[in-house]
Formats: sequence, C-alpha cells, structure tokens
Amino acid sequence: MRVTKTLLASGVVAGPLYVLVSLTEALTRDGFDLVRHQWSLLSNGDLGWIHVTNLVVTGLMTIAFAVGLRRALRPGRGGTWAPRLVGVYGASLVGAGVFRADPALGFPPGTPEGVARVSWHGILHFVSGGIGFLCLVAACFVVARWFAAEVRRGWVRFSQATGALFLAGFATVAAGGGSAWSNLAFTAAVVLAWSWVSALAAHLYRRAAHPAGN
Repeated sequence: MRVTKTLLASGVVAGPLYVLVSLTEALTRDGFDLVRHQWSLLSNGDLGWIHVTNLVVTGLMTIAFAVGLRRALRPGRGGTWAPRLVGVYGASLVGAGVFRADPALGFPPGTPEGVARVSWHGILHFVSGGIGFLCLVAACFVVARWFAAEVRRGWVRFSQATGALFLAGFATVAAGGGSAWSNLAFTAAVVLAWSWVSALAAHLYRRAAHPAGN
C-alpha cells in the first residue's frame, strides 16, 4: 500500500510542477510571449535545458503515476487500459523533451517570424506529443467509464469534459497556424488536463490511505 501511495503521489505533483515551471519560464524568458508562443518552444535557447528537464521529469513522474493507477484500479473496470494510456502519455512527455520543438515565431530572439523549416527532431517532437495527447484523451473516457460503474456522476462529467476539451484544444492548435486564440485555447486545455491528472491521483491516494471510506 505504501508503494501505491508513493506512485499516486507522483501524479499529484507532476501537473503542478510542469505548469509552475513552464509559467515561470514563460514569464521570465526574454522574448517569450504567452499569447503567441507554445510552451514547447521554451526548449530552445541557452536556457532550453530547463524546459527539457521539466518535460523529462514530469514524464517520468507520470509513468510512475500510471503504475500506481494500475495498482489502484485493479481488478476493476479500467484497470488495464487507463494505466497503459497514461503511461504512454508520460513516455510521450519524455520523448517531447528529448526531441526538441523547432524555434519559431521569433523565439528564441533572433529566430525569424513565422514557422521555420521543420527538422527531424521537430517532427518527432510533434509525433510524440500527438500520440501522448490522444492517449490522455482516451484515458479520460476510460476513467469516466470506471467512475460510471461506481455511480460517481461528478467524476464522470469531469473526466468526459476534460477529454473532450483537451481534444478540442489540441485540434485547435494543430489547425490554428500559430494564431493567438488557438494557442491560448490549447494552453488552457493543457492546464485543465494536468488538473484532471492531479485531481484523479489525489482522489485515488485518499482511497488508498482510507480504503474503508471508499
């Protein structure tokens, strides 16, 4: 039980850590504009290692959470696929850190405006992110079914709404061509998705700590 709680705690911390570090970078890095630039661009420049580390660390923490999720949900509904999907999402964050996004839209300073030529690591960054995002969307709906079996309607609606809005945010930024509104919509969707991960991990942590009160 102690191991399960430790693994679930990783999920509680991963989201706030990623968002806090990313926002701190976004507000302090020269030339970065929260309205125009996606957080993945922070992997570039002299301080790019900070965001790379942020992605890798939070990815590993998410993988740890996926293991805890499997231990917490077994043998109930969702105990197989939800952990797998969350685990792939964690692995995709590690991949997104290893394969940096290409500089674009004038960031870092000195980069031409507009979208630059896409490199091989830029393509792999996008592929890693896309696979991970879709897996997290699917995990939201799998977990919603698990909560439906427990007749927890609030969690069902929260999970379904998170999956739908995160998918919409990803589709918006993929089709938005770097517009401000699509970038802001995607940023909001990322924060919502991490909030869901943290809330789910905290809920399961409390269940593990007080099994009699489930």
